[in-house]
Amino acid sequence: MASRTLDSPAPSTILETPPPKRGGVTVRSVSMSLFLAAMFGYCIPIVDFKMSNTFMGSMHMPAGAIAVLLALLLVVNPLLRLLSTRLAFTRQETLTVYISCLFSTLVPGRGAENFFVPNILSSFYYAKPENKWLDFLTPYLKPWMVPSMHGGKFDPLVASGWYENNGGKIPWEAWMSPLVAWTALILALHIMHACLGVMLRAQWAQREALAFPLLRLPLELSEESADGKVRFFKNPLVWVGFSISVFIEMLNGLHLYFPDVPAFPLSLPMGQYLTEAPWNQMGNMQVQIFPAIVGISFLLTSEVSFSLWFLHLFSKTQYIAAYMLGYPAASLDAPFWLRGWAKGFVGYQQVGAILAYMGLLVWTGREHWKHIARRAVGKVQATEDEKGEALSYPVAFWGFFLMLTFILGWTIASGVRWEVALLLWAFYLAISLALTRLVAEAGLLFVQTGWMPLGPLAFLVGAGPGHLIDAATAAPAAMISSSLMLDQRGFTLPSFLQGFKLAHDQNIAPRPLLALIFGCIAISFSIGLFSILRMGYTLGGLQMANWWATAAGSQPALHAVGFARGLDTNMAANWFWVGIGAAATIAMMNARARFAWFPLHPLGLIMCVPFAMHAMWISIFLGWISKTLITRFGGTDSARKVTPFFLGLALGGITMVIFWVCVDGWQGRTGHALLPF
Repeated sequence: MASRTLDSPAPSTILETPPPKRGGVTVRSVSMSLFLAAMFGYCIPIVDFKMSNTFMGSMHMPAGAIAVLLALLLVVNPLLRLLSTRLAFTRQETLTVYISCLFSTLVPGRGAENFFVPNILSSFYYAKPENKWLDFLTPYLKPWMVPSMHGGKFDPLVASGWYENNGGKIPWEAWMSPLVAWTALILALHIMHACLGVMLRAQWAQREALAFPLLRLPLELSEESADGKVRFFKNPLVWVGFSISVFIEMLNGLHLYFPDVPAFPLSLPMGQYLTEAPWNQMGNMQVQIFPAIVGISFLLTSEVSFSLWFLHLFSKTQYIAAYMLGYPAASLDAPFWLRGWAKGFVGYQQVGAILAYMGLLVWTGREHWKHIARRAVGKVQATEDEKGEALSYPVAFWGFFLMLTFILGWTIASGVRWEVALLLWAFYLAISLALTRLVAEAGLLFVQTGWMPLGPLAFLVGAGPGHLIDAATAAPAAMISSSLMLDQRGFTLPSFLQGFKLAHDQNIAPRPLLALIFGCIAISFSIGLFSILRMGYTLGGLQMANWWATAAGSQPALHAVGFARGLDTNMAANWFWVGIGAAATIAMMNARARFAWFPLHPLGLIMCVPFAMHAMWISIFLGWISKTLITRFGGTDSARKVTPFFLGLALGGITMVIFWVCVDGWQGRTGHALLPF
């Protein structure tokens, strides 16, 4: 299942043993990385949660990390060269700092585990006698999980103080146990991701030769010529693409501050055109262009980029077909776990696609996984390639299962039945691998499923009295799932995989790098968590990002109540649509293996539902059509020659994110987004 990409190196090149000398993790690169981790830990919660502006992290080529790379190459290195050419940061050091920033910008920002603070508060703050949330939560939640139940008694002031601003006083006595418990669980998740990343790297980066498109820009930027200048900026096409992005985003930003300045239209509200049946069945139809995503999409293989936008639109046509076939509206309504992004039967197809695709990936790499298992029990010796990994395979193998055991034990200790805990975390791992594959092969900046695993799980195995997910399991399971799995746009597994690939290809010492990564995770997480708590008790959660602080925070109660009361659903129909999604995925993979012309990739089916594709599909289409036309009429050589233009387009968009975040912070403007928000 290797990615077929225009610029993929030949397999013989990929499998060459790198030079033995490894570096990059030096005193100054470590010092700068740790300093940046502290800075991002403090600043990113302000940008994401207080200002609600374009996220500096929360994507897998974060704007904050690119900003650091540009600062090192265009400011720090030229200044150091004025003193001595030997003082400039080497390419290895520069990329080491970039890798560390992949984590420093993700960990304190929006997504993944950073929903846990509002999610362990919101259900208690919005609980009322009418909704009876407390009746469904307090009997089944352990006091060490939620601050509002410290000492075994419900304390409404803990949640109300965070939401309404209690003058800045943080009730540490209520928070200490939950903070220790959740921090241990989150740290175990990061370690599990690191171990999994070590085991995946050789299979995906070497044996399957995935393209890793999001590494193309930092690699191009970090390459310097003999005179110390960045080679990337010597290509005039880069500046053409860069200038187009900067002009558009500068004009639109100025329009926000000075309405007399004309705006450059990048979006088209489709709701006004889709009011009549059957077109109104398409639901949320977003048409918005992001120059940075257009530029990155050009780097994708044609079948991946085509599949992403085509299968998204195909999912919309299924709604129209169902309406035209006369299915009653009630039978097509989405269950609440889809949050309105799709109708139910398409959501279940996505579930089936994820499960089938993960099975196929495991089968494809079976020889590699067998080797790792044999290494773990001492049946075979380490290869030369393994010696260049961040962890030995036995350590990664047993570390993964040790962390998974701890996570399962934590979940069971919270009150979740062991069967549900096992299913929940197995589903989480399948989703995490699918989304990581999307980053490694499809180069998507922003990935998510649009739902959390507990939702479809309940509709497939049953919930309510007498079912597997009963009231006692529903409350803690919903709290865990909502706090850690609701929006995985910021989870760290893709960053580990990208970081390990960069380290391997650029001869960066992997084991010191891993220690540095966890140092950055610890610093940015700690400072970010403190910033979130402090902002709530000083500013007030009601003044912070609405979806994150209020709507998403209420998911534990909504799911716990819904599951405890029982579900009115047809499980046989749900499993049927899961089977359709799985069958379609297997059929696509078989067709790809047998017919070189077959244009569809199952990654498009995996991403057909979530908000991420609603936001990005038209930008991906523009990247695809540009590459298709250039290749068709100019050949692959022409496509290679114009690639710098599209990289410049991406860089210009990201540069304007950095520029406007600084300006908006200075002026106090909120809600200004240049990337999917």
